[in-house]
Amino acid sequence: MKKDIETRADIELLVRRFYDKVVADPVIGHIFTEVVRVNWEKHLPVMFDFWENTLFFTGGYSGNPMQMHKGLHRRFPLTQEHFERWISLFTSTVDELFEGEKTELAKQRALSIATIMQIKIVHGNNPLHDAG
Repeated sequence: MKKDIETRADIELLVRRFYDKVVADPVIGHIFTEVVRVNWEKHLPVMFDFWENTLFFTGGYSGNPMQMHKGLHRRFPLTQEHFERWISLFTSTVDELFEGEKTELAKQRALSIATIMQIKIVHGNNPLHDAG
């Protein structure tokens, strides 16, 4: 039996393993490595803070991921396939490492975040999708 996500160390393991998969992924890897050219030394601690705050409400994250992704979308149009792949990689990574209540919450939050971003970014030019 796997343990649940309980500590920042668990979050760091999850985030590192997830981004290892992302970088190697043929569908979305190039967005991180070639389009954005992510500085991992800066990005990973921000993601640790983001997920720690998302799961444990630590208040340790301040940022505007929606604006950042909208800016990316202007440079490199994101598609439904990109969001679906991100969710697939995230969910499979979570399931490989953990199980339990916080684990399920992590998957639910990831799906919610990706869905909202997809609606606002990919479908953002459609007035029917701008109600939220």
